[in-house]
Amino acid sequence: MATGSDQELWERLGVGDHFALGELFDRYADDVRAFAFRRTASWSTADDVVQSTFLSTWRRFQRNPPGPLTGSSARGWLLMVAGNECKSLYRTASRLRRLVDRLPDPVPDSDHAPEVARRLDDERHMSAVRRAVAKLPRHERETLELVVWSGLTMTEAADALGVPVGTVKARLHRTRRRFPDLLTRVALNEELS
Repeated sequence: MATGSDQELWERLGVGDHFALGELFDRYADDVRAFAFRRTASWSTADDVVQSTFLSTWRRFQRNPPGPLTGSSARGWLLMVAGNECKSLYRTASRLRRLVDRLPDPVPDSDHAPEVARRLDDERHMSAVRRAVAKLPRHERETLELVVWSGLTMTEAADALGVPVGTVKARLHRTRRRFPDLLTRVALNEELS
């Protein structure tokens, strides 16, 4: 349908023609944006106002049409809707500010440097332990990890490994004999590097 006068577009909107709204948008969106920018001093807010102005216009025509256009241009009517949208955004922002103002002040974070240093020391120490444990045979390493590190009983570890309890005890005995020596060697190698 060809673009008509604002009066014709207004009448088409009254019967639910969404193309008429698109034509009004093409005609007046820049005017609404400039109006909203002067009201809000924000281009992004002005863009939001443009969207909400034309959406509100469509909804108004769907629910309760405003009646015939009294002048030759819909521009003034759209700018009044835009003004209402600006007020609505301002009220929403004000409520949000009041809500934020009622929130308690955030508790300042304590210095986390000691915790970071502790974690780094833990990681450094565990890396040395892991290098020492890696030198153990796999079956002794698995037994150590299950019983000593994970706290399984010897019976639980034996079930998990599929071996008799006596085998778990023997592996732990050999590992405990070797392990202090392995840790010492890893520590000496680190100091020499």
